[in-house]
Amino acid sequence: MLADTATARYRYTSLRGTWDYANELVLTSRSRQGSPGVYVITPLKTWDEGRIVLVNRGWVYAADGMSVDLAVWTEGDTGVVAGFVETYTHGVGPVSTPSAVRGVRRLTADSIAARLPYPIAPVLVVQQDTATASGVTHPVRIDAPTLAEGSHRSYAIQWFAFAIITVIGTLAVIRKERTAQRTPVE
Repeated sequence: MLADTATARYRYTSLRGTWDYANELVLTSRSRQGSPGVYVITPLKTWDEGRIVLVNRGWVYAADGMSVDLAVWTEGDTGVVAGFVETYTHGVGPVSTPSAVRGVRRLTADSIAARLPYPIAPVLVVQQDTATASGVTHPVRIDAPTLAEGSHRSYAIQWFAFAIITVIGTLAVIRKERTAQRTPVE
């Protein structure tokens, strides 16, 4: 079951359905370990709900960071996808990449929906599993982001230090001005 809200972001899900390679897109200008490439975005018609869900199947090397032979990266007619839920981006400006027929710069829901002949789910799925038929190559799967505390403590210490420096600096300036006012001028 695929949730419809942003609260589902990064949650694990699994889908089964039929790939629609004819309406596949590439998310351009994506790098991996310093190499240029694209993400392969493929619509999947789910069997359980009949919804169309865009699936980020992974990264593929592209010398120009925009174009790739998508026929090489098909994984059969049906797909069993296990991965995490991602939300569409928000933004203004052009989404399409003029130099790549199927290329898009970012995944904005309304712009992507306008390019497809059917409505799409309000979220997409980033495929994690690597189970494919024997001999079938697949794009390099994208790792799920690490959901850790991050650098909150470091930032707190940094801003606390800024506050201390500001207070001490202000007191030093005030003291210097008072000392200068008390000193008689000859």
